[in-house]
Amino acid sequence: MAIKLKEIAKRPDLLSGGHRACAGCTAPTVIRQILLVSGKDTVIGFATGCMEVVTTIYPYTAWRIPYIHNAFENAAATISGAETAYRALKKQGKIKKDINFIAMGGDGGTYDIGLQSLSGAMERGHRMLYVCYDNQAYMNTGIQRSGSTPLGAATSTCPAGDAIPGKKQHRKELTSIMVAHGIPYVAQASPHNYRDLMTKVEKSLNCGGPAFMNVIAPCHRGWRVKQMENSIDLARLAVDTCFWPLYEVENGKYKLNYKPKEKKPLIEWLKPQGRFQHLFKEENKHIIDELQASVDRKWEELLKKCGEE
Repeated sequence: MAIKLKEIAKRPDLLSGGHRACAGCTAPTVIRQILLVSGKDTVIGFATGCMEVVTTIYPYTAWRIPYIHNAFENAAATISGAETAYRALKKQGKIKKDINFIAMGGDGGTYDIGLQSLSGAMERGHRMLYVCYDNQAYMNTGIQRSGSTPLGAATSTCPAGDAIPGKKQHRKELTSIMVAHGIPYVAQASPHNYRDLMTKVEKSLNCGGPAFMNVIAPCHRGWRVKQMENSIDLARLAVDTCFWPLYEVENGKYKLNYKPKEKKPLIEWLKPQGRFQHLFKEENKHIIDELQASVDRKWEELLKKCGEE
């Protein structure tokens, strides 16, 4: 399935400018890429978080499509309810057109607070897409650690210091958890590779059932990156170091979408981020080794699943 970029480029932007996201934030880029594919006949349910706050501060909205704001924990439940109502009304002949249903949340509202709601919606089989824009912490409320925060990262609730060298746990493997639900489509994507991301959105919306996409969304504020214009470059580095591999699982079959010609060392992704600077002290360098070993192991496991050994 190939997206028609020339056709998509002519479509109107369904997320307006003038919102209050930080300059250099990648999450609005992710949202725009998704909406260019889904089109105006889309209903969005959004969990509380950065993008909800910056795009819908009363009485303004940046959304040019129907939009439902939820609590942190129930975006997936609300969209599954809207999708069920839509199917009933369409069966009765009260609605004729096809409508896409998408729920979105950050990693706090997806990996942690909203996981039960997400799992239930996927298990019930609603025809909907859930997208996690993964910036690896609770950025909206003060950069607290989440289930997606990597090992060793410094946040406001696991600060690097004499007591602890940043977060003490590895990040949760949410994409794998969603694969375990046996749903038709699961994928990881990155905004730097827009063709891959938008192709996956199209597949998700046409898979005939529930779909999940995990999209890395670098946050220069929370990742402590001085050059805000480098956010997309950090997404690219996450992929080229294989920290964030691009792959999809369609009806249980794994497919690798991108394999770096030369797998870069993870240290190249860690160095530009202030949240990892303490790891370069002699007493903490073993954490970098542990992170690299984890990336290497998971990459090899993924290659086997994709038949790419």
